[in-house]
Amino acid sequence: MLEKMPKNSLVKLVEFFRRSGQLKKVPRSGWRRVGVKSPESVADHTFRTALFCMIFSSLEGLDELKMLQMAIIHDLPEAVIGDLTPSEKAKANKKSEENAMRSLLAFLPKEVQGKYVEVWREYASGDTVEARAVRQLEKLEMALQAREYEEIRVAKESLEVFIKSAEETISSSVIKTLFSCVLESV
Repeated sequence: MLEKMPKNSLVKLVEFFRRSGQLKKVPRSGWRRVGVKSPESVADHTFRTALFCMIFSSLEGLDELKMLQMAIIHDLPEAVIGDLTPSEKAKANKKSEENAMRSLLAFLPKEVQGKYVEVWREYASGDTVEARAVRQLEKLEMALQAREYEEIRVAKESLEVFIKSAEETISSSVIKTLFSCVLESV
């Protein structure tokens, strides 16, 4: 398919990758808020969330591709609107997040745009077993990062709010077991 794409479509595809790559420069705002001077980027968080999803889906017999797609694009709108904390997201118009996602996906060929809009919506709605797992694994990754920051003592404030947020979100017994291992890891 790529070989047959006109040059302007290829240029748009490269623009999608360029704009998505902005996530490497977007620091996770929650960590900054508690005084971590050089926090992980949204892309760092996305990478490890994808690893969690890859391994978890294989072990639990879930749709690995779907979970990886959700993990990779779950924070893609932040390349446009920045990293919003959960309280900021609650105040922000959900439409702005959807508009940001649509503006990014508009650079993709029409044949795949709709597919990724649906994957992102499935993640956002949390209506499928895969979406619920990704949402919980994303919080598990955050809890692990909090523990790692605690270990090297880079935060000026307590990181318990992140641990508590993960604990409140995680409902899967399997992911709860992993969460307890994260808590014991420091």
